[in-house]
Amino acid sequence: MEEQNLTGISEFYLMELSEDPELQPLLFGLFLSMYLVTVLGNLLIILAISSDPHLHTPMYFFLSNLSLTDICFISTTVPKMLMNIQTHSIVISYVGCLTQMSLFSIFGCMDDLLLTVMAYDRYVAICHPLQYMVIMNPRLCGFLVFLPFLVSLLDSQLHNLIALQLNYFKDVEIGNFFCDPSQLLNFPCTNTLTNTIVMYFTGAIFGFFPVSGIIFSYYKIVSSILRIPSSGGKYKAFSTCGSHLSVVFLFYGTGIVGYLHSAVSSSPKKDVVSSVMYTVVTPMLNPFIYSLRNRDIKSALWRLHSRMV
Repeated sequence: MEEQNLTGISEFYLMELSEDPELQPLLFGLFLSMYLVTVLGNLLIILAISSDPHLHTPMYFFLSNLSLTDICFISTTVPKMLMNIQTHSIVISYVGCLTQMSLFSIFGCMDDLLLTVMAYDRYVAICHPLQYMVIMNPRLCGFLVFLPFLVSLLDSQLHNLIALQLNYFKDVEIGNFFCDPSQLLNFPCTNTLTNTIVMYFTGAIFGFFPVSGIIFSYYKIVSSILRIPSSGGKYKAFSTCGSHLSVVFLFYGTGIVGYLHSAVSSSPKKDVVSSVMYTVVTPMLNPFIYSLRNRDIKSALWRLHSRMV
């Protein structure tokens, strides 16, 4: 980055997925298809839940919010990437970068916290089945969706405050295909102490506490399931958690692998591949996991299809 005396910078430079012109149409078609599959798949989940009275329960209320968050999450990065491929441009405006980074932080962190909320929901359903509807009342469910949004909004504003320190630099290059908050934290021109505080805060709020909550919830769930005398009862109880566990492993697995890969890899191109995994692939696979592993969702989708036909 080159220092200058201007009061502000106007644009950032993103990384291209490939510099080969022959690959550009292929990449455009691939990511457009993945984006459409993600949006349509999650919309179908939302429509199936909203149109079926049998699915108007806390579990599916959280699932519909997760699907909506996934649509918003992938929409913060992929449309801009598709436009850049079409226009052969790697430039994003200063305001556009801050906006993309804010939305990415909000919806990425909401994904993280909603998975923790869904683990708590499964814990109450299995460990306290008789009090489930009393505990998970509509007011609490609404609060458990609003709180992750509020915390995620706070995190995005912290990242914005750090990015605003880049006002006196030009030719700012970002080593990713979108304005990744972690990339902005690593710029040498930002305050090291502030970066460290934000990193620890983010790691605790969106890493340590959610993972601890999920592990504790499933420790209690497994303990309760093991006390069920019949094997059929154990299978039925655990089957309600299968889809959620699959999404948890996919979300944290791709995120952790991407983080570790970027920490040890010296190749920016390989870092971009890791980013694609958790920003594009994970939201795309979530609808398939829930529709294939959950009988209620499959039945609701079939009834929705029958009504449409």
